[in-house]
Amino acid sequence: MSSEEASEAFKQIRWNATNGDPVCPRCGCLRVYTYKTRALFKCKACDHQFSITSGTIFASRKLPVQTILLAIAIFVNGAKGHSALQLSRDLDVQYKTAFVLSHKIREAIAAEKAAATVSGTVSVDGAYFGGHIRPANHVENRVDRRLAKHQTGKRRVVVIAREKDGKTLPFVFRTEAESLETLGQRIEVGSTVHADEATHWDALHSRYLTKRINHQQAYSADGACTNDAESFFSRLRRSEIGIHHSISRYLAAYAGEMAWREDNRRRSNGEQYLIAVNAALAHPMSRQWKGYWQPKPH
Repeated sequence: MSSEEASEAFKQIRWNATNGDPVCPRCGCLRVYTYKTRALFKCKACDHQFSITSGTIFASRKLPVQTILLAIAIFVNGAKGHSALQLSRDLDVQYKTAFVLSHKIREAIAAEKAAATVSGTVSVDGAYFGGHIRPANHVENRVDRRLAKHQTGKRRVVVIAREKDGKTLPFVFRTEAESLETLGQRIEVGSTVHADEATHWDALHSRYLTKRINHQQAYSADGACTNDAESFFSRLRRSEIGIHHSISRYLAAYAGEMAWREDNRRRSNGEQYLIAVNAALAHPMSRQWKGYWQPKPH
């Protein structure tokens, strides 16, 4: 796309309800001036000047609009994610630029589930990620990496609550037991919960009809299984091993991305692209990633 074509496409997506006509992000007025010398608009009601990315997660951008649209297309096309290093090469930008841009997209697509709940048949399980400990070269110097005293402190558990043929909600905790309060708030009463034989899941019986499966004997038995949760963990595990390698610091963001990919895996690339673009344009400026790596005032 040329710069003009990309801007027009951006406007059509962001202001679809007005057929691409700009809407003031501050007061919602439809009457705006268009500057001929700059890519800016000015609201006739409140005199607010804004661009096509003002008020979105891409506000204060330096990248061209066509680069942002291309980045989203490349990002959603990865079945198990897309690394920032690869994205920086695809876009011919710095690694830090691609890293921040990727996290902005992750934040936007995961935001729709910030307060979502699940119901019906729900699989609950947890898996640990991050905090890899490299074994020593000589066998006599190796330690039992499972012991707490030999851990790095970075390892976290991703607990998943996944509807049958529905939404996937990931949460990050230090232990599975810490997730019980959150699960009680995000799984609707009346749901049927499937979980393994870990003792901390016993508390679920007081609130839900709970079916348990002993994985030492079977993966599915007597109508109980957690295969839907295991499917999500498989995607996140392959992403950690083959794409990102180090995800412990931003584990919640990566888990949210994989939940979005799992929920939209049956949609076409074009549908996924439009969903991601609309999510990004509807999301306000990021508190975490706005101004990242910029000099701080003294």
